[in-house]
Amino acid sequence: MPKAISSLWSRLQTTVSGFSVAQRTIAIIGIAILVMGGIALGSWLAKPQMSPLFTGLSAADASAVVEQLQSASVEYELTDGGSSILVPEKDVYSQRLAAASAGLPGESSNGYALLDDMGVTSSEFQQSVTYKRAIEGELAQTIGAMSGITSASVQLAIPEDSVFVSEKQDPTASVFVRTQGTALGDDQVEAIAHLTSAAVAGMDAEDVAVTDQDGQVLSAVGRGLTGGSAKQATEYEAGVQAEVAQMLEKVVGPGNATVTVAADVTNATSERMDETFTDPDGELSPSETTKTETYTGGAGPETGVLGPDNIAVPGDANGNGTYELEETTRANAVNKSTEKITTPAGEVTRQSVSVALNADAVEGVTAAQIEALVAGAAGVDEERGDAVTVEFVPFSQAGADAAAEALAQAEATAAAQAQQELIRTAIIGGAAVLAAIILAVVVAIRSRRRRGDALEVAQTSARRTSFEDDVITLTTAVDEVEQARKPEPSPTAVPDPEPGPEPEHQLVERRKREIDDMAKKDPEAAATALMSLMDEVSA
Repeated sequence: MPKAISSLWSRLQTTVSGFSVAQRTIAIIGIAILVMGGIALGSWLAKPQMSPLFTGLSAADASAVVEQLQSASVEYELTDGGSSILVPEKDVYSQRLAAASAGLPGESSNGYALLDDMGVTSSEFQQSVTYKRAIEGELAQTIGAMSGITSASVQLAIPEDSVFVSEKQDPTASVFVRTQGTALGDDQVEAIAHLTSAAVAGMDAEDVAVTDQDGQVLSAVGRGLTGGSAKQATEYEAGVQAEVAQMLEKVVGPGNATVTVAADVTNATSERMDETFTDPDGELSPSETTKTETYTGGAGPETGVLGPDNIAVPGDANGNGTYELEETTRANAVNKSTEKITTPAGEVTRQSVSVALNADAVEGVTAAQIEALVAGAAGVDEERGDAVTVEFVPFSQAGADAAAEALAQAEATAAAQAQQELIRTAIIGGAAVLAAIILAVVVAIRSRRRRGDALEVAQTSARRTSFEDDVITLTTAVDEVEQARKPEPSPTAVPDPEPGPEPEHQLVERRKREIDDMAKKDPEAAATALMSLMDEVSA
């Protein structure tokens, strides 16, 4: 192992060994969290990015596509209740080509492609049914392509043609849609109804029923959008109320008037046809035909006319044989007007506006003036039965006081929650800072302790060295005293050979023994030498 790594590992072991039980627990928990976070991050990074392969599949098509993916050993995920299949992004295009080569996903309704397989020997009934299936398939595919719709199914009820006008029936259609968890808006439902009705001759948008996967009727036959008239009435009432309230606020001041609007709105469409016949203006323009015949002749034989029971009756014996005939035919022209009135759903048939003014604060205006202003602003039609009611009444302050108290309580609650959140954040931050400070203090104490131990060792070594130096000095002084007391050697004496240098520790030990022996043998000389040494040190 390299020296730097081994040194770092040794320092780490030394630091950890100095931790308390609580510090070790916190360190273990932190390491575990880091390890788990690293594992989760690694697994997330290692997971491939999934992209949709097919969406809006039926159960049969989804099963076939899954089998294809399993045979190819491709990872996949099912979402949206099994109608959508996700695969790794790198395999999307290759698997789409593989599924297309296998004829997947299969279409439950091929639209107009059904007409391609129809033979020349098909009966009229088969042709009619196939044509209806083709239209249903095309409509289902088109509606299913709308935003928010995963799949759609369309059934058409097209009656047979009849030569009798009184027996003629209008075609109808029912549409089932499966959404992506969100309800369709009124605009989308209306678009589905108009799209379906425009594809079938003689069908109106009100003849289309639309239902979603939750069983909610979004559009009913004969009524159109379910709840459409109620929504229109609500929007109309809100609009008129806002306009009238804005006008009164400038007249009587804010908070001194309250407005309520109630409107009656038709729920279904209606048609009426009127025919009116009137005389033409000015001179008549008749179609007149006149025919005149005149015949003149001499006297003829006596003739007569047949009477009852075919008996001849003698005529005028003096007849001159003259015949005249005049015939006139007149066909006078008459004005004819035909009016067809169609009333759509959502038409306002009647409305009433109620206005309450604060009697304690409103001055300088009359009820008639306010009524005239409101009638003009709301578009009141008296012939239609509209009504406007204006009253001066004292306003109650209980609601305002309760609202103010509720607002104050809400503000206090919000402030308390904000304060609690701030305290919680401060506690968490303080705990983190305190933990960092404790860790820094522990590390500093450990470092200072290690430095103190090293200093103590150095001081001990210095004291030991100083003591050894003092011992050597003392022994040297004792030797000098001993040498001074010894007699001078004779000149004939042969000096002993000088011994070799001794090791330092052996010299110190030998000096100690010599001091001990001298102290035992001659305490006075040892004391004298020690006193002289102390004098030198003090000097």
